[in-house]
Amino acid sequence: MSQVKRGRLICVGTGMRMAGQVTPLAQSYLETADVVVSAVPNVFTREWIKGIAKDFICVLDHYSDCEVNGKNRGDTYRRMANTILDQVRAGKTVCAAFYGHPGVFACISHMAIKDARSEGYRAEMLPGISAEDCLVADLGLDPGRAGMQSMETTQFMIFERRIDPTALFILWQPSLAGELSLKRFDTTPARVQVLVDKLARDYPLDHEIILYEAATTPLERTRMDRLPLRQLPTAHMVGATTLVIPPAQPLKRDHAIVDQLNALPQPI
Repeated sequence: MSQVKRGRLICVGTGMRMAGQVTPLAQSYLETADVVVSAVPNVFTREWIKGIAKDFICVLDHYSDCEVNGKNRGDTYRRMANTILDQVRAGKTVCAAFYGHPGVFACISHMAIKDARSEGYRAEMLPGISAEDCLVADLGLDPGRAGMQSMETTQFMIFERRIDPTALFILWQPSLAGELSLKRFDTTPARVQVLVDKLARDYPLDHEIILYEAATTPLERTRMDRLPLRQLPTAHMVGATTLVIPPAQPLKRDHAIVDQLNALPQPI
């Protein structure tokens, strides 16, 4: 039986808003870990974490790797994960902090946990409040009402995906729509038009969509811009923008299944 090594990794989420959405358990690790490695973009949240952490390392400067010819975001994320692992290998209890939920659109945490466990270190992830949680609350949308589909925008574009227009459809990172090089953090109207053309297979061009951005500070306003699908290529989008597409068709009852269920013997 292999012995667990001394280093330990805990990946936590800081939520979308500064400090207030951090769970008590996550905060306890931020305060007690030997070192906090932060990938949190909000400067106010970073400063708050600095103030409560014993030691603090920020890995956002690793994004400068994207300016090096031949490197892409995958290389940057790998370097960030390695920075976390270096601290674990040094025998430290490491708290890796990510905004939102540490496992949602956060491949760094998954890389680091997988590597740590494969090397014999204890590693775990704590849930956090994600953009999806804020979206449901701010827009008043119940995913259980008609169901929900959720996927990354470029993935939806380049793969054959079966869309259900009777369900809520959420597309993440539309500001990177069709960006295949993994070297840029933006898109073009022409690429967004390709997205619209594909969506138009299932949705009318005049169907109302929502561009959503969760507020990250008490002074920010939540963005909930409603517009017809056809206007998406000219809409302003940033990295935090999420595309929300409400159902375009009513649910259709499967009468054959209903009849089959009704024909079954009633339980005693």
